[in-house]
Amino acid sequence: MLLRSPPPPTLSSFPPFAYSRIPLGFRSPALFARKEKERRLFVPIRCASISQIHSYGTVDFERRPGLKWSSLYRRIATMENEGLRSGAVLDRWEEEEQRLSKWELCRVAKELRKFRRFRLALEVYEWMADQGDRFAFTSSDMAIQVDLLAKVHGISRAEEHFSKLPDVLKDKRTYGALLNVYGQAKMKEKAEAIVETMRNSGYAIDPLPFNVMMTLYMNVGEHDKVPKIIQEMREKNIKYDIYSYNIWITNCAAMQNVEEMERVVALMTSDSNINANWTTYTTLATMYIRLGNFEKAQNCLKEAEIRMTGRDRTPFNYLIGLYTSIGKKEDVYRIWNWYKRSFPTMLNLGYQSMLSALIRLGDLDGAEMIYEEWMSNASNYDPKICNILVGWYARNGFVGKAKKGIDRLIEKGGKPKPITWEVLAEGYINEKQLSEALSCMKEAASYEGVNNWRPKPANIASLVALCNEKNEAGSRDLLAEILRSRGFHEREEYKSLISS
Repeated sequence: MLLRSPPPPTLSSFPPFAYSRIPLGFRSPALFARKEKERRLFVPIRCASISQIHSYGTVDFERRPGLKWSSLYRRIATMENEGLRSGAVLDRWEEEEQRLSKWELCRVAKELRKFRRFRLALEVYEWMADQGDRFAFTSSDMAIQVDLLAKVHGISRAEEHFSKLPDVLKDKRTYGALLNVYGQAKMKEKAEAIVETMRNSGYAIDPLPFNVMMTLYMNVGEHDKVPKIIQEMREKNIKYDIYSYNIWITNCAAMQNVEEMERVVALMTSDSNINANWTTYTTLATMYIRLGNFEKAQNCLKEAEIRMTGRDRTPFNYLIGLYTSIGKKEDVYRIWNWYKRSFPTMLNLGYQSMLSALIRLGDLDGAEMIYEEWMSNASNYDPKICNILVGWYARNGFVGKAKKGIDRLIEKGGKPKPITWEVLAEGYINEKQLSEALSCMKEAASYEGVNNWRPKPANIASLVALCNEKNEAGSRDLLAEILRSRGFHEREEYKSLISS
C-alpha cells in the first residue's frame, strides 16, 4: 500500500465575507483601469501548471524588504483560539507594530496556503478587501480568491464570486482558477465548458488548462482522452511543461503501458526546454511502485536525490514515504538524517512522515524513539502526530499505552482532536471496556472548535452491539445522547443503528 505523498500546493483559502456585494477587492472601473495599466509594466505573469496554480505572481511583484513577515505568519498560524480570525491579528499588529504592505500580507497568505490553512489565508484577503481602496487587487489576486472560496465555502460560492467579476478581471488567471476548482471536484461537464470558453477567448495559450483537463480525465477514468489533449497541445504549438510530462507519464502507468511511459520519459529528457527535477523522478518512482518494479523505482529515487536543491522540505517527505513503500528501512533512516542535517529545526510534518513510515515498516522501537524526540523538541503539539502512535497501540491491544500517550499530550499543552478520542475508543471497544469507550466518544463529541468530525458508523454499530451484549440499556441511552449532542441522531447512518 502506497503512502500518500503530501499533495502539491494549490490555490488557497479565503475569509467569510458578504459575497452578495461587489466582488472582493474590486475597485471602481476608472481607478482599477489606471492602476492596472501601471501594474502591467512590471507584474510577472506566471502561467503555472496545476501544481503551481497558487503562484500567479501576486507576491513577487513588490520587491521590498520590510518586517519579518514570518513573525506575522506564526502569530496567525498559532492562534490557540480557533474561533479567532486573521483580521483580529492584523488589526492588532498594525496597532502595536507597523503598517502592513500588500507584499507582506500576500506573503503571509501564501505561506498559510502552503500549509493548507485555507480559512486563515482567506481571512487575510478579506481583511485587505475591507480596507477600502488601500489595496488594489489584480486578476491574479482574484484567481487566488476563487480557489480559496471553493475550498472554504464550496464551489457555488466560488462560482458566484467569479460571476460578479467585471470583464477586465476575467482573464486566463481567473478562468484558470475556476477551471482548476472544477477539475479538483471532478465536475467534467463544467470544466469542459470553461476550457472551451478559454479556447474561444484566446486564453488557452499555455499548458495550465490542458494539464488540468488531463488530470481530470485521468481522475474520472477517461484515460484515452489524455493523448488527445497532448495532440491538441502539439497542434497548437503549446510546449509541454514539466507537469504536462508528469501527468502524461502517470496516465501511461495507470494504463499499465510501460513501453509508452518510457517513450515519454525519453521524449522529456531530450526536450531542451525541460529540466527534469526531483518531482519528475518521484513521479516515475511512484509509477514503478504501482507496477511492482521496485528496482526501477529505487533507481528513480536515487535520481530524485541528485536533483534536490535549495531549502525545500517537501522532497524529503516524499522520499521517506516512497522508500517506505519499497521496504527500504535503511534508506528511510538515511533520508531522515539528511533531512535533520539540512534544517535547523524539524517541523511537525517531518516527524509525521517519519513516524508513519516506521509504523508501516513495523519498526515500533524506532517509532517510539522518533516520537520521544518530537515530544522533547516540539513547540506545537499537533495531535495528528500523537494519533499515529496512539492508533497503533489501540489497534494492537495496548490500549493502556494509548491512553498514557493522550494524557502526556495533554500535559504538554496539546489538545486531542475528536478523531484522537475515537481512535482510543476503538481500542476500548476491542477490549470490551464499554464505559471507557463511551467516555472517549463523549470527549470527542464535546470538543470545542472548528471540526468536521463524524464518528465511524462501524464504531457506533460496535458500541450498540457491546451495549446489547452487556445488557446495559443506560449505556445505550448515553450513546444516543452523545449522538444527539452533535446533531447526528437524525442522520440515517446512525439513526438506523440506534433504533435497531
